[in-house]
Amino acid sequence: MMGHHPPGQETLFYANIILEERVRKNHPLRRINELIDFEFIYKEVKDKYGSKGNVSIPPSVILKLMLLLVFYNVRSERELMETVPERIDWLWFLGYNFDTVIPDHSVLSKARKRWGQETFKSFFERIVFQCLQAGLVDGKKIFMDASLIDADASTNSVIDSESLKRYLHHGYQELEKRLEEKQGETSKSGDHKVNSRYISSTDPDASIVRYGGKSKLRYKTHRAVDSLCEVITAVEVTAGAVDEGHKMLPLIEINEANTGIKVDTVVADSKYGTKENFLTCNDKGINGHMPILKNSSANTASRKGIFSEEKFIYDKQTDSFNCPAGNVLKRRTLHENKQNIEYAASRKDCSSCLLKSQCTNCKTGRSLQRHVRQDDLNGMFAAAQTSQAKRDIKTRQHLMERSFARSVRFNFDRSRWRGLWKVNIQEYLVSTIQNIQTLIWNVTKPKTKTLALPCVHEASKRFTAVLSSVRTSLTLLYIQMAQDSIRNLFSTFLCHLCFEDCYGV
Repeated sequence: MMGHHPPGQETLFYANIILEERVRKNHPLRRINELIDFEFIYKEVKDKYGSKGNVSIPPSVILKLMLLLVFYNVRSERELMETVPERIDWLWFLGYNFDTVIPDHSVLSKARKRWGQETFKSFFERIVFQCLQAGLVDGKKIFMDASLIDADASTNSVIDSESLKRYLHHGYQELEKRLEEKQGETSKSGDHKVNSRYISSTDPDASIVRYGGKSKLRYKTHRAVDSLCEVITAVEVTAGAVDEGHKMLPLIEINEANTGIKVDTVVADSKYGTKENFLTCNDKGINGHMPILKNSSANTASRKGIFSEEKFIYDKQTDSFNCPAGNVLKRRTLHENKQNIEYAASRKDCSSCLLKSQCTNCKTGRSLQRHVRQDDLNGMFAAAQTSQAKRDIKTRQHLMERSFARSVRFNFDRSRWRGLWKVNIQEYLVSTIQNIQTLIWNVTKPKTKTLALPCVHEASKRFTAVLSSVRTSLTLLYIQMAQDSIRNLFSTFLCHLCFEDCYGV
């Protein structure tokens, strides 16, 4: 016989409802709660709070809310707070009950401003150290790459700083002040000239980057991933126009600081394969497994059919080059900014050479450049072309793509907030969550403490459940009784029952 659901009637009291029993055993939040200690945050932000005033939301709860915001890719903090009462697993994770008052969404933005990005950086570093203790980090070989993040700003907010209209725009003086403070930083970071002229009135820290045929305001995240279990060991967010090649050394230093292990090998793509980076690896005793940048641009249309530099033989004694035709290219000048020495053949020799069409298209003749530390570079270039280096470069392609692909689930490629320091917080949270997932996948479940008297514990639970059920039933009966005398009788009985329960009389 088919059953019918009776019309719903709200239950006034719920007995024996335990959130712990409502969350499944293999729930990811349960594993996070078992593996991660959130109590460190109290000491971390102790100096951020005063000794008087209103009592704040516990910092551990705020950190968990931030984690939920990114882990479940909730669109906004307002939506997060509206969803918390509807999710039993979230309530359990936060240590809340059904009747707990949910804080306002502004608590998160205020805490983020009060704590700063250093607090979230410390959280990220603690998880990296925990992965290191669990044996999930090797530390000697790291893979590097960068990815763009769309800023939370429209291209319609871009202002031309060299146009007279800028003085009519409200708040431009404040933007101009910020630019002056950043002028020295952007010049060193490899920012493109276009971003020194065009700025966004909504998010001045973002820069215009053309990618995929469209120019947008973007940031760029730089990552270093360990080779053993793909733990993210170093991360940094910059403006989108910053060249990732300039961030190789900072990522190495951050990785060594977080793991305490000296890097032995760096694997990256051709954008990192500059002479400066190879020399940096040489000075630090690091193997640089990355394609040489000049080789990646050697097969362009303008260089097609032209003798490569390998065809020219360098004579160390005379400090000159011999071309394929036997002519001599002598030292001409030193370019101090790039530390390159220029060598050139005479115009007379080149104009009368039968191989000129295969050697150069320049009317003045063929010229070459040799770095001041070319011998060191040759050794690094040779190491970057070994079979092991080629295997590492091939591994990097899918390893880094996998790392960023996992971040897409957390919406890493779209900034939640405006401002460089806030986007750094977002990237710290995303990277921390990915490392926590790695911990969950590779670390066995910790053993739980067993009670000495399980039979007594179960009997106590059953007795408490029966007592709670009886008390609820009597309370409902008391409400439904209409006679004052009987109601007084039940009042006396309930008071006597509660008195015995509390004092054992």
